[in-house]
Amino acid sequence: MNFLPNDTLAGYARTAVDLRTRMVDYHRSPLAAQYLQAFFGSRLTDHPSPRPAGMAKVLTAVRAITANPWRFGEPYVIAPAMTAIIAAAAAALDLTGEVLPADVAPDDGGVLFLPEPIYHRSLSGEVSSIGAITWARTTNTQSGRSFWTIAGWADHHDPHDPAAVRRRAQIADRPDLARQFDPYVLTDFTEIPIGQPVDPRPDLPVLDGDDHDWEPAPDGRFCIDETTTAMRACAAVAYAFWRIQAQPLATVAAAPLDRAARRRAVRASIRHDTRVVMLRRTSPLAEPADGEAKWHYRVRFVVRGHWRRLIDRDGLPYRIWINAHIKGPDGAPLLHGEKVAVLAR
Repeated sequence: MNFLPNDTLAGYARTAVDLRTRMVDYHRSPLAAQYLQAFFGSRLTDHPSPRPAGMAKVLTAVRAITANPWRFGEPYVIAPAMTAIIAAAAAALDLTGEVLPADVAPDDGGVLFLPEPIYHRSLSGEVSSIGAITWARTTNTQSGRSFWTIAGWADHHDPHDPAAVRRRAQIADRPDLARQFDPYVLTDFTEIPIGQPVDPRPDLPVLDGDDHDWEPAPDGRFCIDETTTAMRACAAVAYAFWRIQAQPLATVAAAPLDRAARRRAVRASIRHDTRVVMLRRTSPLAEPADGEAKWHYRVRFVVRGHWRRLIDRDGLPYRIWINAHIKGPDGAPLLHGEKVAVLAR
């Protein structure tokens, strides 16, 4: 694994620098260009083939979009305690029809590390990990429209990732090639428009009711099923992170970097101001105290995590994530189920 279990803030920062340095070196290799050509070539089979010059121009732009965040983007690390919260928020997200402002992300470009990966199941039923996410703000020169371009990266050495096992088996007879796939592999690439309504996801399947033999996710790990979610997993995780890291639910700490790691970052010309996003210790939510109470709960019950829509001072809509919590008076019996008993005055 790239990150050590129970790592410290300094350990997160040191590992983030090492991983980003290796990814910068990877994007300078011939394999990076070859992989991108194969990756996007397989995704353009249903579209008219562009001219060679046009395809080369597209690949050059995509290579910059996928490479630059590793070097210049703002680095973040999600502490393991936050992983389940980010994953639950991503699985419940539907941005269809919404218009995102340009400042929804904390920076125009960034890289997010997930020491505890989030897994996702594709439309084919195969499971893959999301060990890192990069994003970059881009503009289409022809239309003038701006987008958040988001890439999902799998940890090539994740021992629990079925896709990593398949990938290593495919190149087992090419040790020279296997050494170049280090440490992350591009597995997903999508866009979210800025200032324009988000279109419905075009690739959602029409389920025929037949049983499907889906690949199981690793035990105890959160898996987003893309056959039922309204958004691609990497885009949903990125947006969930953007919103939650700015909420009181999370605390963002600057990770100290030792002198040796700082020197490596300077030599590689990469940003080294890593921030670690952790779960803030919060007190239980209290009942509203303003005005005359019209009811009180006789039991405690679990409130599922959900997105709440709000309006800012300028009249613009935005979302916050309400994490799962237990509601009701202290000492009351905990109700297991969906029904809630309310005593009205």
